[in-house]
Amino acid sequence: MGSIEQGLDRIERHWRWWLLLFWLVTAAYMIFDRSGQIRAFALGDTDDNMRMMQVRALLEGQGWYDLQQHRLAGSNIHWSRLVDLPIAALKLIFTPLVGGRTAEQIAVAVAPLLPMLAAMAAVAVTAHRLIGRLAFLLAMVLLACAGSAKGMWQPLRIDHHGWQLAFLAWAAAGLVDPKRARGGVTAGIATALSLAVGLEMLLYLAVIGVFVVLFWIRDAGEARRLAAYGAALAGGCALGFLIFTSEANRFAVCDALSPVWLSAMVAAGAIAVALAWLSPEGVWRRLGVAALAGAALAIAFALVWPDCLGRLEQSPPELETLWLSKVREAMPVWRHGAATAALILTLPVAGLIGYGLMLWLSRRDPDRLMRWSALAALALLSTALLCWQTRAGPAAQLLSVPGAAALLWTAILAFINIRHLVIRLGLLLAALLIVIALASGWAANLLAKPPAPGRQTVNVANGRCPTLAALAPIARQRPGMVLTFVDLGPRLITVTPHDAVTGPYHRNAQQIIDVMRAWRGTADNARATAERYHADYLLICPNLSESTIYRSETPQGFYMQLVRHRIPQWLEPVPLPAGSPYRMWRVIR
Repeated sequence: MGSIEQGLDRIERHWRWWLLLFWLVTAAYMIFDRSGQIRAFALGDTDDNMRMMQVRALLEGQGWYDLQQHRLAGSNIHWSRLVDLPIAALKLIFTPLVGGRTAEQIAVAVAPLLPMLAAMAAVAVTAHRLIGRLAFLLAMVLLACAGSAKGMWQPLRIDHHGWQLAFLAWAAAGLVDPKRARGGVTAGIATALSLAVGLEMLLYLAVIGVFVVLFWIRDAGEARRLAAYGAALAGGCALGFLIFTSEANRFAVCDALSPVWLSAMVAAGAIAVALAWLSPEGVWRRLGVAALAGAALAIAFALVWPDCLGRLEQSPPELETLWLSKVREAMPVWRHGAATAALILTLPVAGLIGYGLMLWLSRRDPDRLMRWSALAALALLSTALLCWQTRAGPAAQLLSVPGAAALLWTAILAFINIRHLVIRLGLLLAALLIVIALASGWAANLLAKPPAPGRQTVNVANGRCPTLAALAPIARQRPGMVLTFVDLGPRLITVTPHDAVTGPYHRNAQQIIDVMRAWRGTADNARATAERYHADYLLICPNLSESTIYRSETPQGFYMQLVRHRIPQWLEPVPLPAGSPYRMWRVIR
């Protein structure tokens, strides 16, 4: 037993190296598993294609603060250059060695794995601090098996969501840091970085800030964490605004780190520092002062920025009707079927059970109880949000990892006390396999049903249309402006020399509305839209997911007329190879 204990101690002492090794093995497997897609430059998501175009524009000389996408009719993209940096750096490093095309392939393969390392480190630190020795191994394994969360770090998934998950994980880790000042700085900087990237995690970050204050209300000794958090939050947001805020975001917009949220975060940080400095005696006095400060901040925000009290996108109702309400990730999890629901919910449910167990076991230890309560509240919030939008799935899985790891760790400790070695090892192995199977979605596959014939046709089109082979004949046509599906625009401009009217980005509401009206309406309306945007071509890929909306909602609309070969005289067919999934026409003026 002595040698075993020494071995465990050695692993625990060198946990950072084990973390790095585990990440390297996981990353190598993920790259190998998607090597074919990497070679094919199969950026499957519209945002990943757009991110690549933003990086290219930056490297080709577009201004640091100019985030307009001029290949999409000057679309206003509300993102941040922060996420562009690792992709651009990888491309710059490898281009002299292997050429630009291969350098881009390396960049899109490696860049998403960097935030995965950061997130693994955060959950490992959290598990190491709160659960026990070697529990960090369980946390890393569970995160590597979390399908929705890991999907944000897959090679080719270069958009900002992976970084936001990593920053959220570190903000939560700052809550449970026993070194209070360090924990406050960690939570504050992670929050500022996340907000510099985007506001998708705003609700979770607000809960973290509330718990930093609650820690201080319960224990005045937490003033160091509160002050460090406030200073890091205010200073980090100010620097993030100066360095990364685009020209468009310097106006009072609600969907990015603009003057709206900069003022709110600087004020919140200043209030946190002031509360920590005052630190009145007594829990009730601290609660009263904090409540007054919070109420003042909320009232000031409502009075100064009333337009930002609703949906941050501030989209017109027609955009909601035509587009946003049709986005699958904006639908509740139960709308996606039993298999998808099981894949997303298994780990969060296991995490909530683990959090409940830890809250019970910590009931006589106030400090430990508060830390577990903070993490449990975040996990509960993210799981509840799945009833509103499925896009909460990655955060729900990430935030459930400490609870699920604690549940598994408790089971392991119970099994260790069993006398018979074979039974003990068998139960340990079974518990680990069950958790991994549930977290990775193996069990969810049992609920999966074969797709209906219509869905299968859509799946085939979704797989074929974005490929380089399918788009190569399109790319050989004389470059021009293309009126095509909203979701196809970013892919088209990434792998062909053509421009497109728009992409699925809410700030470009009028372009999206015009395009969706064109496919739903009459041929004359489509022609007017083509003339408005100086379109040289019309391009459709029948049965692509977006097209099913036009087929079902407007069966007599312009898109269905084209599918039925009722072609107006102002369109001239563009010959494409036999078997091409596309149909293309040249606009006759």
